[in-house]
Amino acid sequence: MAVRFARRMNEIRASEIREILKLTQRPEVISFAGGLPAPETFPAAELAAVTAKLLSESGAQALQYSTTEGYPPLRRWIAAHMNETLATAVTADEVLVTSGSQQGLDLTGKIFLDEGDVVLCESPTYLGAINALRAYQPRFVEVPTDDDGMIPETLETILEREPRAAFIYVIPEFQNPTGRTWSLPRRQALLAAARRRQVPVVEDSPYAEIRYEGSPVPSVKSLDTEGLVVFLGTFSKVFCPGMRIGWTAAARPLLEKYVLAKQGADLQTSTLAQMQIARYLQDYDLGANIKRARAIYGARRAAMIRALEREMPAGVRFTRPAGGLFLWVELPAGVDARELLVACIEHDVAFVPGGSFFPNRGHENTMRLNFSIMPPERIDEGVRRLGAVLRDFVGRNEGAACRSAGAAAS
Repeated sequence: MAVRFARRMNEIRASEIREILKLTQRPEVISFAGGLPAPETFPAAELAAVTAKLLSESGAQALQYSTTEGYPPLRRWIAAHMNETLATAVTADEVLVTSGSQQGLDLTGKIFLDEGDVVLCESPTYLGAINALRAYQPRFVEVPTDDDGMIPETLETILEREPRAAFIYVIPEFQNPTGRTWSLPRRQALLAAARRRQVPVVEDSPYAEIRYEGSPVPSVKSLDTEGLVVFLGTFSKVFCPGMRIGWTAAARPLLEKYVLAKQGADLQTSTLAQMQIARYLQDYDLGANIKRARAIYGARRAAMIRALEREMPAGVRFTRPAGGLFLWVELPAGVDARELLVACIEHDVAFVPGGSFFPNRGHENTMRLNFSIMPPERIDEGVRRLGAVLRDFVGRNEGAACRSAGAAAS
């Protein structure tokens, strides 16, 4: 075709996770690739009752346009819930309801980024954020990250040399893809660095309530005294992802820009879906549903850790997350996870190669595993298959290295 597209389309690529998921639709495939919540956690019967009551009592309102900012009772609940669970001091007027937190990421790019601006992020970081922001043609700078979060001294150095830093994107709680959680000192250091240069921080927090052990750490938003932190939240991981209800919480000067950007994108998020959730929250106990989900996911996390300890060959390292839906695997040097995936799919097991989570690529000897969707017995079998294929890969790599060394010696 001779159609001309905008230059930004050259930067937009299909999500590798979505493409992998297409390959794993066969029921015999054990997939650790997606980040899907378990369907057995969805309160379908309760939502059916809520929807019938809602349409009977307030059908005209539920099926009508509503404000861009969102349904007021839902915004009030979100603000109160954040203040109770995350120690924030957010008001309902500082909450914008979005079409999932993914829309919050897209709006963030729209309001903060000009072509060539810099996004600072963890290394690795969430693939969905990379894809959402790449459309606005920024330059990604990965900040070296360990088990406690971004390395403060390196973050300071990078901010000094990057005058076009537009914002710092972080997932401090049970990070996707690694499952790591930032320590309190690292969160404080992040905010101190951001304050000195007046660079906004975007705190993405889909998993904070899916904790299996340990005590909560104060959110970055709760530590913010200058209105620099934009908080992205969602009902997708603790309620129903198909409803596509998330939110952005920010100080009014920032939130007003998000509202303007959303008006141009979709006018508003579904009135019906917002009212369904608000009515559910009124009539039922979301906390009980989250507690049940934690028990299911906690058992699956434990099953995956046990299986990895048993099946992984020497030289493999993996995280043991205290919450969330993922863990991170570092393979022996020389093992390409993309090649490994091809072989694994032939054995009906799948994962996401880790290189996808580094905006500047590299690190191909890594992978992300999800444990939320598969029951423990399927996790056990899937890791067994993964381990068998990986041991074969490691053996072939070692054999090739020995042959190369022998040829060089002769």
